[in-house]
Amino acid sequence: DEYQWKGPFYFIQGADPQFGLMKAWAIGDVNNGDDEWGEEIKLAEQAVQAINKLNPKPKFFVLCGDLIHGMPGTQWRKDQEQDLKNVLKNTDQDIPLVFVSGNHDIGNTPTKETIDNYCKNWGDDYFSFWVGGVFFLVLNSQLYFDSSKCPDLKQVQDVWLNEQLAVAEKHKCKHIIVFQHIPLFLRKPDEDHDYFNLEKSVRQEIMEKFHKAGIKAVFSGHYHRNAGGSYRGLEMVVSSAIGCQLGEDTHGLRVVVVTDEKIVHRYYSLNELSSQGIEKELLDMLAKQN
Repeated sequence: DEYQWKGPFYFIQGADPQFGLMKAWAIGDVNNGDDEWGEEIKLAEQAVQAINKLNPKPKFFVLCGDLIHGMPGTQWRKDQEQDLKNVLKNTDQDIPLVFVSGNHDIGNTPTKETIDNYCKNWGDDYFSFWVGGVFFLVLNSQLYFDSSKCPDLKQVQDVWLNEQLAVAEKHKCKHIIVFQHIPLFLRKPDEDHDYFNLEKSVRQEIMEKFHKAGIKAVFSGHYHRNAGGSYRGLEMVVSSAIGCQLGEDTHGLRVVVVTDEKIVHRYYSLNELSSQGIEKELLDMLAKQN
C-alpha cells in the first residue's frame, strides 16, 4: 500500500537530544561531566508536546542520532536512555518514531558489541521503509566514519544499500530520502574532513552513488548547528539539536514537506513550533491534492 503516491505529506526531523551534553559542555568535561540532564529532559518533553499538537499529524518523527551523551560503557548511559524513553513514550501513538544511530549511541569506533547493544535498545542500526510512494533509508554513518573494529559490518551495510537502491529503482518511487547521523559535508562537497563530516574519498563515493540513484536529500544531525549544501542535485540538510547548541541556533525541530516535485523543509525553534505550529505556506502545500 505504501508503494503508492497518495499526495503530499510531511514528517518531523529532530537530532541530538543527547541527554548529558549540556552540563558536560558547560563545565568543559565532555568525557565525565554528563551526570545531569534535567535541561535536556525538559527540551525533549517540549519537542514531544509540540509534535503532538500538530494538525494534520506528521507521518513520523525521526531522531537523527546521539540520543544520549554517555558513550558505550560509561556510567550514566543506562539512566540517560531510560529517561529519554520515558519522554518519548508520550509521543502520540499515531506518530511512529524512527531512530538513527549516532556516534554517542554506538561509539566513535563502533564494534559488533556496541552495535548489538544499540539494536537491542532502539532497533536496527540501518533499515528502509516506505511512506506514500517515497522510499526512506536509515544508515549507520559510523560505519563510514570508522569501521576499523568491524569492517565486515560495513561491508554488509554496503551490500544491503546497493540492494535497496535497486529495489527503489524497480518500484519507480517518487523520491528517495536518506537519514544518517554524520553529514556527508557541512557546506561544500569538497570541504576538508574533520570531526563533523565524512572523510573526503568516502564522501565522494557515497555522494556519487546517491546522485546516480536519484536520491533527493540526506538529513543528518551531529553538528549541533544548522548547515547544508548540495552536490549535483542531492541536498545535504544538517539540522541543529533538540539538546545542546554549539552555535547560534535555537533548540528545535525540522518540518519536512514532501510534494510531488520537491522536498521543502524549515527549521523551527521549539518555542515557535509549540506556540504557532506550522506556517500557512507549508500547510498550503500539504493541502494541494494531486
